[in-house]
Amino acid sequence: MGYLEKQNKKNIHIEKMSYTVYSDFMTGKKFTVLDLLNLELSGYDALDLKCIAGRRGLPRAITVPEINRPGLALSGFLESFAGNRVQLFGRGEAAFLQRLLKEKNIESIKNFFTQDMPCCVFTYNLEPTEDFRQIAEDNCCPVLQTPLSSTEFSNRIIRVFSNQFAPHQILHGVLVEVYGIGIILNGHSGVGKSETALELVERGHRLVADDIVEIRCVNGNTILGRGANTMISHHMEIRGLGIINISQLYGVGAIRDQKEVQLVVQLEDWDSAKAYDRLGSEQKYKELLGVKVPVIEVPVRPGRNLPIIIEAAAMNERLKNMGYNSAKDFNENVLKWIETGDAKTVYNSNDDSY
Repeated sequence: MGYLEKQNKKNIHIEKMSYTVYSDFMTGKKFTVLDLLNLELSGYDALDLKCIAGRRGLPRAITVPEINRPGLALSGFLESFAGNRVQLFGRGEAAFLQRLLKEKNIESIKNFFTQDMPCCVFTYNLEPTEDFRQIAEDNCCPVLQTPLSSTEFSNRIIRVFSNQFAPHQILHGVLVEVYGIGIILNGHSGVGKSETALELVERGHRLVADDIVEIRCVNGNTILGRGANTMISHHMEIRGLGIINISQLYGVGAIRDQKEVQLVVQLEDWDSAKAYDRLGSEQKYKELLGVKVPVIEVPVRPGRNLPIIIEAAAMNERLKNMGYNSAKDFNENVLKWIETGDAKTVYNSNDDSY
């Protein structure tokens, strides 16, 4: 009874991330307007930007992941002006520039460019006035153009900034997708991470990155993982076999560019002196960039089928996300059985047929 009561308690352990952090490749590196133009984005993330003036200013750094509509600033009111943001020009701002040109009020535009903003973006493929272009060239301020509407461009660039400016680390491990659950396989070198991931791919699951995984914290509560180097992220090194290309061997359906990390599987050598969790009622977490991610410890020894264990762990995690906890349900059923008195009857009985 004491043992079951102990297991019935909600035990939650949170451990700091013990992965090897190789480097933070964005530390000390500026995100420039040129980097924004060179981003390989497609679909609903594509910005479709092109530079139409001020190319000398493309190395300017974008330090604030936000945008600003400079309506008041164009009229000459520069107090509390957010000049360190990307300046967005829609139809209203473009019409106001035309009015300033008709009124020959060039000084307002010159004063506007004294704020040293990263760049100006014109939506709807709007064309700035010649005076605006010339002043931008003189001040080395990039002027960009996109066919997107102001609202759509705002939504997309905020998503881009959220990803680019998110905290991130480079970790040692393998990231795979199993039944829709993003799983990081962690463990010391030679424990069998890549071999386990290869078997999972063979069973129809997908590889995201092998050996070097870059994780990012998006929106403060979501961890996204991908290969630190997109050129080699879908290659895998197997001892005795060498480097293999997963996408070429198993097709594009066996790979994925990025995935949310929802579970950490810690692979470790079997230790007979260690007490491993056998009920699953003790929930453990590890912190990735300040976000708690569930973790399970899986001991490795000859004869244990790790891919099947990881598949079961992925399905069990999906059940937990849906509100069902197998260990908790088992524990509650045992406690109900004890409370009925049937357990005492069976315990005191000489009949062992149950």
